Amino acid sequence: MFNWFRRNKDKQDKIDQETTVTPEKAEVEENKAEENPPTDEQYLEWAKTAFANIQKQKSATVEDQTTKTQEDEQPSAVEENEEVELSQGGENIEIVSETPEEEETTPDVTSEEQPAQIDENVPAWMQKSDRLETLKESAIDTNEELDEDFLWSAQVLASQGRSAEDVSLEEFEWLKKLRLGLGKTRRNLINQLKSVVGQGPLNNDAVMEIEALLLSADVGIEATDYIINTLQEKLKEEALPPEEAIAYLKQILQTVLDKPLENIENKVFEPEKGKLNIWLLTGVNGAGKTTTIGKLAHLAKSSGYSCVIAAADTFRAAAVEQVKVWGERTNTPVIANASKNTDPAAVVFDGISAAIARNADLLLVDTAGRLQNKKNLMEELAKIRRIIDKKATNAHIESLLVLDSTLGQNGLRQAQVFSESAQLTGVVLTKLDGTAKGGVAIAVAQQLNLPIRFIGAGEGIEDLRPFSSFEFVEALLSQ
Repeated sequence: MFNWFRRNKDKQDKIDQETTVTPEKAEVEENKAEENPPTDEQYLEWAKTAFANIQKQKSATVEDQTTKTQEDEQPSAVEENEEVELSQGGENIEIVSETPEEEETTPDVTSEEQPAQIDENVPAWMQKSDRLETLKESAIDTNEELDEDFLWSAQVLASQGRSAEDVSLEEFEWLKKLRLGLGKTRRNLINQLKSVVGQGPLNNDAVMEIEALLLSADVGIEATDYIINTLQEKLKEEALPPEEAIAYLKQILQTVLDKPLENIENKVFEPEKGKLNIWLLTGVNGAGKTTTIGKLAHLAKSSGYSCVIAAADTFRAAAVEQVKVWGERTNTPVIANASKNTDPAAVVFDGISAAIARNADLLLVDTAGRLQNKKNLMEELAKIRRIIDKKATNAHIESLLVLDSTLGQNGLRQAQVFSESAQLTGVVLTKLDGTAKGGVAIAVAQQLNLPIRFIGAGEGIEDLRPFSSFEFVEALLSQ
């Protein structure tokens, strides 16, 4: 089971356990890494090793599916054993076979004819044959899948200190989607930045051009001023070629995105084991709250956490039914009240009780979409938060604003008002797979001091992942 919440934390914990690094030694190793960065050849070897490991994972998955299919195809033997056991126990129970005579008269099938019969009735991908072994041997040696996206993803993972034997196919697929979602913004930024930076200190024309670029990417005025001033100070100290100037710009952006985490003790955002975690999701209509609820439930359960959903959006028509559909898709219990005009706070109260009774790790609360200027609805949101604080005194509570990335600077105003009523602790960015420019993430972090917790780059159930500032900036400014 791959835990998305701890994929980088487990690596760091392992390093901490295996080695005790003094500050002096850490500084020496950091300087050594800066002096001798990995070469392209080393990244390529890392990518080949990771690709070979992924192929082995695929082969193991196919074998498991084949074994499971073969076990499922033998129910008659189990029924026969049950019949024998019942008859020996003296029970007067009769088990009727649907076609006993046909089974007795069915001619024996030779070993040569049996494979042909399986080919006709079982899909090809579920059949066990010699082709599986051929796939194992040939797939590891081929370079056909080492395309640009795979190599870029490999470099991003390797740069974070990940082991080639420890990565999963899911990570490569996610990074590809993230890079694709930011592709339009990336191409515009990179092409124009290269022509501006790399020629010493920025003149007025260069400053205005960079400012226009960042504002057009929804970075915001405050964040744009900070970025340009920081970059200008560096370029005054030393002249950097375009590639190094862009690399330094990446550091600036990552610093802005990570700044909201400075006063947070636990940098890794995950459900805490041993206590109830409550994540309250808020936002305007159409931002993708209910869909995000379903994706978070899937992400949590696939990462090993038990989950319950409270359908507290009692205003929007069919909202509860939509949550129930997501509950069925993710096999997650949904606490809801079918009555009309139900008090959302009452649903949340019942949801907390149900989560405690089930000893669940995580309770996801879906709330009604509301405009930030609707005072009565915002007061209802504050009431829900009071109920949570009163009912679940020992729970770990997070209040997440679901923000549509395509809204740009309009999303900032939403976040400002919602933070007052819902006591926001983080943001979920959705719809980063089309016309969204992505710079709103930097604006939220800079102006509201709110960390980005999750990011969505597609409509599929697998298209929502924990936010990584390093991966986001690399996808935004990779050359």
